Amino acid sequence: MKKEPGKKITLGVFVIAGILLFISSIYFVGQKQHMFSTTFRLRSSFKDVSGLQVGNNVRFSGINFGTIESITLISDTSARVDMMLDEGVRKFIHKGATASIGSEGLMGNKIVIVTPGPPGGKEVQNNDVLESSNPINMDDIFKKLKVTADNAASITTNLSDIMENIHSGKGTVGKLFMDTSFADNMNQTLINLRQGTGGFKQNMDAAKHSFLLRGFLKDKKKDKDKDKR
Repeated sequence: MKKEPGKKITLGVFVIAGILLFISSIYFVGQKQHMFSTTFRLRSSFKDVSGLQVGNNVRFSGINFGTIESITLISDTSARVDMMLDEGVRKFIHKGATASIGSEGLMGNKIVIVTPGPPGGKEVQNNDVLESSNPINMDDIFKKLKVTADNAASITTNLSDIMENIHSGKGTVGKLFMDTSFADNMNQTLINLRQGTGGFKQNMDAAKHSFLLRGFLKDKKKDKDKDKR
């Protein structure tokens, strides 16, 4: 008999905890769906909703102010998106505002991003239609990245083949870097040119001191001095 009150207390605690959990769930879901606040509706049409789903967020100035109420397929090239937004944000959204589809992070849920429109314009009305801009197609980006990666791999392979040919001494560049006899010939050619240049300079110095050319060089110097005057 003494155990009955304890069981009742335990049962009461579980019941109260369940009721509180149920109320909390209703509150958070209702808050997310704006069930406890004044709202208004906007709509926009997109050629591709890019995985957007009912219940996803509507973002304005980086803050979530609404949710996606419904997505309706109008034709094979267009879908209408109805958005429910908090009334408090309506005064900041002007006529000419646009809607675009983005994502929460790189791979997060899809969201609708609303831009305010031209400053000084009239605020939007309930059930107004916003102009839309096409979302960035991630599949196209991944395809371009794949093409870029393939091209980079091809370039790397070609560079590897070129370096292998150079290391093996193939081709003109390979011989230049790896063929010792070719390098020795180039060194000898440079030495010969250097020696030839030195000999030519010695001959010119000797010619300047020659008795036969001394008068000719003096006359040339006088002509230069007259030109300068």
